[in-house]
Amino acid sequence: MTRYGLRARVITLTLAPTLIVGMLLSLFFTSNRYNDLEAQLITAGTNIVEPLAIASEFAMLQQNREAVRQLISYSHRKRSDVVRSIAVFDAHHELFVTSNFHPNFQSLMFKKSEPIPLHSTVELIDTRLIIRTPIIAEAQFVAPQADAKQSDQILGYIAIELDLSSLRLQQYQEIVVALVVMFLGVGLSAFFAYRLMQDITAPITHLKNSVDRIRRGQLDVRIEGKMHGELNSLKNGINSMAMSLSEYHIEMQHSIDQATSDLRETLEQLEIQNVELDIAKKRAQEAARVKSEFLANMSHELRTPLNGVIGFTRQMLKTNLSHSQTDYLQTIERSANNLLSIINDILDFSKLEASKLLLENIPFDFQESLEEVVNLQAPSAHEKGLELTLKVDPKIPAGVVGDSLRIQQVLTNLVGNAIKFTERGNIDVSIELRTQKEEQVEIQFMVKDTGIGISERQQAQLFQAFSQADASISRRYGGTGLGLVITQKLVRQMGGEISLTSRLHQGSTFWFTIRLNATDLPMEQTDLSSIRGKEVLLIEQNLQAANVLQQMLTQENIATQYRSALPETITPHDYMIYNVPVNEIISETELIDFISQAKAVCPNVIIGLPSNQLALSETLIEQHAVSCIIKPLTRTKIIQAMLRNQDDDLSVYDKPEPILLDKLPLKVMAVDDNPANLKLICALLNEHVESVVTCSDGQSAVNEATHHQFDLILMDIQMPGIDGVAACQAIKKTASNKDTPIIAVTAHAMSGERDRLLKAGMDDYLTKPIEEPVLLKLLNHWGGHSIEVPEPMIPPLIASKPSSSDVIIDWRAALAQSAGKEELAKEMLQMLVDYIPEVNQVVEQAIDEQLSSKDELIHHIHKLHGSCSYCGVPKLKKACAQLEQMLRSGDSMDDVEPELLELQDEMEKVQTTANLYL
Repeated sequence: MTRYGLRARVITLTLAPTLIVGMLLSLFFTSNRYNDLEAQLITAGTNIVEPLAIASEFAMLQQNREAVRQLISYSHRKRSDVVRSIAVFDAHHELFVTSNFHPNFQSLMFKKSEPIPLHSTVELIDTRLIIRTPIIAEAQFVAPQADAKQSDQILGYIAIELDLSSLRLQQYQEIVVALVVMFLGVGLSAFFAYRLMQDITAPITHLKNSVDRIRRGQLDVRIEGKMHGELNSLKNGINSMAMSLSEYHIEMQHSIDQATSDLRETLEQLEIQNVELDIAKKRAQEAARVKSEFLANMSHELRTPLNGVIGFTRQMLKTNLSHSQTDYLQTIERSANNLLSIINDILDFSKLEASKLLLENIPFDFQESLEEVVNLQAPSAHEKGLELTLKVDPKIPAGVVGDSLRIQQVLTNLVGNAIKFTERGNIDVSIELRTQKEEQVEIQFMVKDTGIGISERQQAQLFQAFSQADASISRRYGGTGLGLVITQKLVRQMGGEISLTSRLHQGSTFWFTIRLNATDLPMEQTDLSSIRGKEVLLIEQNLQAANVLQQMLTQENIATQYRSALPETITPHDYMIYNVPVNEIISETELIDFISQAKAVCPNVIIGLPSNQLALSETLIEQHAVSCIIKPLTRTKIIQAMLRNQDDDLSVYDKPEPILLDKLPLKVMAVDDNPANLKLICALLNEHVESVVTCSDGQSAVNEATHHQFDLILMDIQMPGIDGVAACQAIKKTASNKDTPIIAVTAHAMSGERDRLLKAGMDDYLTKPIEEPVLLKLLNHWGGHSIEVPEPMIPPLIASKPSSSDVIIDWRAALAQSAGKEELAKEMLQMLVDYIPEVNQVVEQAIDEQLSSKDELIHHIHKLHGSCSYCGVPKLKKACAQLEQMLRSGDSMDDVEPELLELQDEMEKVQTTANLYL
């Protein structure tokens, strides 16, 4: 009912009861009257026919047709208004007599197949009513001698047909009268409903319209007129509400005006504050720029003399020195490295805050990178009597792609903290493979110590800049409080997470995860067939270190038996490894006695000594013919010590004889815009192929390929003008070299880059820096010939090896890139040094904002980056890669100014240090 208005509801509720009651009463009385009229007619017909049946009994017995005719004719004439016809039938359904002619006597008869009933029957057919009554022979007209059966004999029956027309007319009159009465009632109800609507709905409609006008904001509207009862109360209520709303509207308008005025004043204040904030922002940006310049200048001013101290200290360590002098120089080197690490932490923190620290993606040996960290941290651990162990999951790929220096930086920071806050016990470094999906691996690093531990309250402050868990720690242990902040940001930038679990006085476990890509580039592999299957007796007091060493040897198929001390009866073994405890003082005499007992049953004895007992190591090697390796006992150190014992004729300082190889009958074209790269590739190819043609740009390569046929083409990718991909596609269209294999030479080691180059038309790819064994395998594969690929001769690791992040010129890496050719390595380094002044001039112009185009700076940085790949200058190479990436990503000259100053610093160091090698 909510869809209908009050008017419709009043009409419905008023008329509906009257209509329903009138219809019910009319139906009831009309139906009764209708049935009564029919019953009266049937009764009248019965009263006519039954006396006739009795009166005609005697005439039927006498078969007196005339008497029966006179009887029924008299009755017909007397009730001719309703009687249509009277007919008498004998017992055999034959017409006996009739009062008048009937067109269809068959309709007045009983069915001949059925017996004549003993009672009267009534049949209604359309507008006719037929009543049939049997004529029965009563006893007074039957002979006395007749039996009982004859006394109930049916002589026939009388059928009378009555006309229903007058009856129907009377019935219709009754229905019409009932309808007239009903409609009169409904009309009367409609009249009263109309009056009710006039008295109720009209005022209510007026009220509704007035309320609607008030709703639209016409608050001055008032309801006028006289109303009765509740409607009058409603009118008064609406008028009062309108007055209240009007007063509230006036008050609200005053409030709005006041709020608008206050808001206007607030906006003016905000505008003033925005101007002040804009000025403060510009000041902050200027301060940040000044800070970056200050940090870059600090880097240059502080690290230049520090690197000089470190560099010449290392040069002094290469000379013949006494043990005391060596110890003093190593102390100087460690102190300088500690100061340099603090400066690097501050610079790294500044770069991370500015989101300018870029990560490299280059292939590296995962195991070797981790061993460098523990080897560098070992002296600090051994000085405090701590055992340092390294456990690497064998399921981790040997070669991965990532930023090895940043991974080492993170791990070095965690291990250094563990050593700093641990007084006794173990520092256990464990690396496990968490997941591996296609070529991406997720690796978890864990550093567990037995140190002072960290309370839950102090753990919340660990990853805050310039803060430590305890304020007294900085005074007791030193440090800037930046290490863990830098570590956390680096881990997150490498797609991982870092956390810890710790309890006070029960040690701590720091762990972090990173994601790296596995690479199919071949890593240096050592032939271990000569030591596999050998038996080793391991003497180790520290249970954790023993488990790590035993598991490491077992993975290499070396049978290992573990003892905590030398047993009284020793069975013969191929090797004996004795790891001298770092927390106990063992005299030289005791160690010599042990060696004597061990030599009796084991031909090869390997002694693991702490890093602070180098003098004892030299004595034992010279006087007792044993192998001494400096702890921690990593996989590389143990394997190399065991291999050296297998071949006593090979000295650590012997240079391998050059291997003379037959040249392949190939004509190869090398294309590279970097002269140093091109010179190295040409030098390597001249040793292994008969003919080499070099080109310094893509257009020259296309011209050469148009006029000459080649067996193989090595194509650089990034070149000015026509790049490597466009040159490859142009060469593939020439008639003479359409089927010539073209090898992409790229610095990208990611699998996606390889797929992109192969889809672009390259046949294979070769990563920079070029390794000679990899180049030979590529020549064998595409040249259609077979040539023996020599195994690289790598000298064994020495007791202490500087971190690659601190080396200005890594001469060993330079020799490896030059296939062991010292003259070629020197020539490559000289070309780099000769090119540095030109780059430095362009950098100076960029700093002074005198450079015409940023593309010129990108060109020289890219060219310098390529030259660094073959000269063993890791820090300069990294600086070039970072600067090139920032420039290509759209950073302005002001944004990269600190990196330009750092690049100048690194170029100056390379120029200074190169004099020691040239």
